[in-house]
Amino acid sequence: MTLIAADNINVNVGSKKILQNVSCKVDAGEIVTIVGPNGSGKSTLVKTLIGAMPLTTGTMTRANGLRIGYVPQRLALNATMPMSVDRFMKLSVGLTKSERLALLEKTGVAHLIASQMQDLSGGQFQRVLFARALAEKPHLLILDEPTQGLDQSGTASFYQLIEQARHELGCGVLMVSHDLHVVFSSSDRVLCLNGHICCEGAPNVVSAAPEYRALFGEGTKGTLALYQHGHDHSHDEIDDGEHHHHDHAH
Repeated sequence: MTLIAADNINVNVGSKKILQNVSCKVDAGEIVTIVGPNGSGKSTLVKTLIGAMPLTTGTMTRANGLRIGYVPQRLALNATMPMSVDRFMKLSVGLTKSERLALLEKTGVAHLIASQMQDLSGGQFQRVLFARALAEKPHLLILDEPTQGLDQSGTASFYQLIEQARHELGCGVLMVSHDLHVVFSSSDRVLCLNGHICCEGAPNVVSAAPEYRALFGEGTKGTLALYQHGHDHSHDEIDDGEHHHHDHAH
């Protein structure tokens, strides 16, 4: 069953073409990962799929009654307005205290329920965001660079949470990631984006495609070089360096 699909969409911001003739879909139960260089439109595609950015042309279709759980790349919180983890979870209306605790338990941060959001580490903060996304009982989880700034251990454990959610909920997962070393072992399909879909398919197909190698180079050295250089700080992409969780988004 197809949960969400984009058909030949174009997205412009002013006179700048961000996405051109992009078609993609996510089916129930599959993990689809979007990869691409900085400024390739990855976050713009996510924002368009969740309805936060308008299409210039093309069509979007969603399954009837589709519930989406969204984990943003980062979330700005007002440092002058304290908010506990429990209060943040209450923003999902209708959750009882035991339900909030159970969701935080599922993502490994129940012991932080009384802590202030501003005091959490990057990994803890992302786990709370993930718990709130699960509160929607989503048919589709959409995660935009969910492990940005986490170390290798934190990244691996977060990917385990995503796989667990897929298994327990039977939900589809659409993820933007720069963790190329794990993308190809944790995804059912990979989309390589650079303003348009350069190539897509099973991980082994994409990793061998000339279009992918043209962007990412041969082997690990090419991959690392791409993400260490050439950041363009465009409106829809941020630096791939570590960011604290209450930096303000632009």
